[in-house]
Amino acid sequence: MRWFGPAETRRVLRAETDVRVGGTYQVGFSTEDGLEHHASGHYREVEPLRRLVFTWAWRDTPAEVSMITLEFTSADGGTELAFLQTPFVDQATRDSHQHGWSGALDRLASHLANPA
Repeated sequence: MRWFGPAETRRVLRAETDVRVGGTYQVGFSTEDGLEHHASGHYREVEPLRRLVFTWAWRDTPAEVSMITLEFTSADGGTELAFLQTPFVDQATRDSHQHGWSGALDRLASHLANPA
């Protein structure tokens, strides 16, 4: 609830997870332009501390389902994250997701550095 969403996130509205194979999640946030964005999916693989694979679909475009794979490895006293999302319906959608996830990961890094 404290970090999810792109750089222009005003407020996280929802972050519900059931992290197990077959479990679901729902996230939602509002952006500075006043719009709300909601996504959901199902967990396909859950390997604690190693790998997480789940589907991703926006509420407004439920037929455009992609797969996200997160892989975690130990690195220099911390954790390195490898992130892959595929497929995208077009380059504009890919670029939009790259912008959003870059902002979300920056927000996560800031939260981890200052968790209060």
